[in-house]
Formats: sequence, C-alpha cells, structure tokens
Amino acid sequence: MAERDSPHGLRTLSPPCMMACSRTCSCILGLSLGTTALFAAGANVVLLFPNWDVTYLLRGLIGKHAKLGTGLWGAGLMVLTAATLISLTGWRYGCFRKSGPCRRMLTALLSSGLALLGALICFITSGAALKDGPFCVFDVSSFNQTQPWKYGYPFKDLHTRNYLYDHSLWNSVCLEPSKAVVWHVSFFSTLLCISVLQILLVVIHFVNSFLGLFCSLCEE
Repeated sequence: MAERDSPHGLRTLSPPCMMACSRTCSCILGLSLGTTALFAAGANVVLLFPNWDVTYLLRGLIGKHAKLGTGLWGAGLMVLTAATLISLTGWRYGCFRKSGPCRRMLTALLSSGLALLGALICFITSGAALKDGPFCVFDVSSFNQTQPWKYGYPFKDLHTRNYLYDHSLWNSVCLEPSKAVVWHVSFFSTLLCISVLQILLVVIHFVNSFLGLFCSLCEE
C-alpha cells in the first residue's frame, strides 16, 4: 500500500491509495444497495398477497399503500439503478473506465439523488401505512351501519388506542384476511427499516465520493 511521510514523520496514505480505497468502498456500497433493493421489492410483492392468497389481489381488496408499490419502483427499481451506477463507477467498467473526477462526481450525485429519492418515497409510504393500519374486513355494527361488516381501515380513526402497541386489537378487529395486522405490520416495518438503511448507505456513498474527488484533485 502506497504511503508517504508527513512533515511530522507520520506515515499517511497517498492520494492514489485513498482513491483505490474509495473505489473499493463504492463497489461494496453498490452491492449493499442492490441487495436492499431486492429485499424491498420482495417485501412489497408479499404485501400484495395476504396470507399467500392471490384472490385478494384479483378482487382488488388490497390496501392503497401496498398498491402504490413504492417498495417495487422506489426502494426497489430506483435504488437498484443507482446501485448499478455506483458499482460501475467503483469497478471502472465500460464508459466509466477512463472517466475523470468531475464525471465521477456527477455520476455520484446522480446515483445518490436517485437512491435517496426512492428510499424516501418508500420510507414515507411505509410510515403512513403503519399509521393507518391494514385494509381488512371489520365489524361496523356498532357504528349503526346498514351492513354488519365492510372493507376498510378500522384503525385509521381509532384515536383512543394505538393498535401498534395494543396487541389485543390484532386478532379482534380485522376479521379477514386472518392475521392481517401481523402481515401488514411485519412487512411494512421491514420496508421502513430497509429504506432507513438505504438512506444511510446513500449518505456514506456521498461522503466517499467527495473524498474520492478530493484525492483525485490532489493527485493532479
């Protein structure tokens, strides 16, 4: 590993060596973001099939947050595209083989912005989904309705109790699909955590790209 002596006799990494570390970090970040994008897409797909039953999707009885598919095109496709750009930059593959520092920084900004936007969209949607609760069949006879039950969001207007903390509501309110609350909370929480991890990786990538640009300018 290339090193050079500082004025105080300490050994420091030379700019070429730091650039190599920056490229290695880009490869790792690209792979990590790509993996999280695949997990996000998988979690959103599962939300479209409550209890692994396709009939709810065919009948259109899926919640609006799952239908938005932000885990598919936001934290999924957008982040995966950004991860591909980051990996190509790190490996210096194709058109990135002889790209200059300014072009690499522009690519880093583009990929970071794309991934950040996708992750933020998924984060906001997942948070709203957890707040509103699952879309399910619930008993409305106590509300003086003409029919005893209907599809809707029973926890959305339940201001006196928070279903996320009151687990006694999980199996008593939603009648169909069975375990609708567990399914909803589990996978939207997964999407929320994945999007937070993606935002953290994007911030690391931006810092890493800035350091790589600084080292490139020092080398020149």
